[in-house]
Amino acid sequence: MKMLDKPVKPGGVIGIIGGGQLGRMLAMAAARLGLNTCIYNDESNAPAFQVTPLQVAAAYDDRNMLIGFAEICDVITFEFENIPAATIEFLADLKPVRPGAGALAMLQDRFTEKSFIASLGLRTAPFAEVNTEAEARAAFTQTGPGIIKTRRFGYDGKGQAKVSSADDAGRAMAAFKGALCIYEGFIDFAFEASVVAARGADGAFAAYDPPENAHENHILRRSTVPGRLTRAQGTEAKAMARKIAEALDYVGVLAVELFVTKDGALLVNEIAPRVHNSGHWTIEACACSQFEQHIRAVAGWPLGDPTRHADAVMENIIGAEADAWESLARGGALHLYGKKEAKLGRKMGHVTRLKPKT
Repeated sequence: MKMLDKPVKPGGVIGIIGGGQLGRMLAMAAARLGLNTCIYNDESNAPAFQVTPLQVAAAYDDRNMLIGFAEICDVITFEFENIPAATIEFLADLKPVRPGAGALAMLQDRFTEKSFIASLGLRTAPFAEVNTEAEARAAFTQTGPGIIKTRRFGYDGKGQAKVSSADDAGRAMAAFKGALCIYEGFIDFAFEASVVAARGADGAFAAYDPPENAHENHILRRSTVPGRLTRAQGTEAKAMARKIAEALDYVGVLAVELFVTKDGALLVNEIAPRVHNSGHWTIEACACSQFEQHIRAVAGWPLGDPTRHADAVMENIIGAEADAWESLARGGALHLYGKKEAKLGRKMGHVTRLKPKT
């Protein structure tokens, strides 16, 4: 594994695997610091390609193209977690990769992720590994209503099925056609929250104020900061993120999604090893956004100040809602991602509205 001996100087190149909106905003943040980015994406019409001339369009397992990509870069990162772990392991022998392949592999599998979280003494929903219809039925009998999720891949509600009976559990497993799965019991939570945080290569840690999150059809609709979390809960959430980042020896930004129960307990739902949708408000409401923070961390720079200087509400623009761009432009800080087609459920952009900090 290659190590980064010195910080990447202005004019250096940060390689980013993945060319979606997160890669796009990472590239824009890097440019602010005088750093270049090279985007590697498996399709030629990536939104991130619109903001940097250094780009590679090739399959994620094309080793010849990966070698050429690595030669351009000083350090490499990624904008989404469903990259083949073998790709990151291969690149890590060529150039420093942050966060590392170990953290990615751990968090790509929902069962190993939940097991890791539990090993740290942090609470989660009850969960069990299920690989057969019989195991799924047994999990329902033991846990009650819940959700069966594929252990790997899936996002925004994809790769999961609600289970209200043993028969539901059996049908869900049959529908997943032999995929390895995890059974998660339902949590009677009051609301959802998240904490976006960063860890530097030197162990420095910085966390943003945790927003309250609202979802519609399994897609994040809105993040509000401050939300209903108390100061003590916010402090606890940041401490949880730090514990996770240190246990993973993580370098870069990560997000910890949380359930907040009616009695005030914080349960970890998922960990995202990347910048996160619920942190987009930091672009306008903080001096150093989550995107700049990630670039700073992977480039070996000092972490920026995560202090929030305004209250904020970030709303996703989904599907055909982007057609109303003119009215949206009047209502706040508008970000459109340059996607060619407004498909149902596709995140086309977001808008952030600020108020004086309370």
